[in-house]
Amino acid sequence: MLYLIRVLLLLSLSLAGLAGCTSNRVMNIQQQVPANAVSSAVDIQKAIIQALSQRGWEVQAVSASEVRAQITVRGQHHAEISIPYSGTQFSIEYRSSWGLDYQDGDIHRSYNKWVETLRGDIVQALQAQRLLAH
Repeated sequence: MLYLIRVLLLLSLSLAGLAGCTSNRVMNIQQQVPANAVSSAVDIQKAIIQALSQRGWEVQAVSASEVRAQITVRGQHHAEISIPYSGTQFSIEYRSSWGLDYQDGDIHRSYNKWVETLRGDIVQALQAQRLLAH
């Protein structure tokens, strides 16, 4: 009986430890623009802004080579990113956050999901622009 209690205790501690593992390395994305997509810097800027808006990101600043944006989710989680771009590529780079447990290059896994989803949305917007152009 004592053995069973120890096993159950170790199992519950292990599961509790796994439940607390919610952080990953911060994902900074480098994306080449697909060859079949529109590839002027202006078109890429439009696709970035469109994707940000669709996902609830607030555009903070726009220049000829970079878009800066932020998002706050449920008033508890906040992230800020830079998206440098050219006619052939764009990147999504972490700037700062609060409520996402950022420490030493690790961040809550939700942040990485947000930026990966955003990357996909930007690529889709570029491909849609290509279809509309033809």
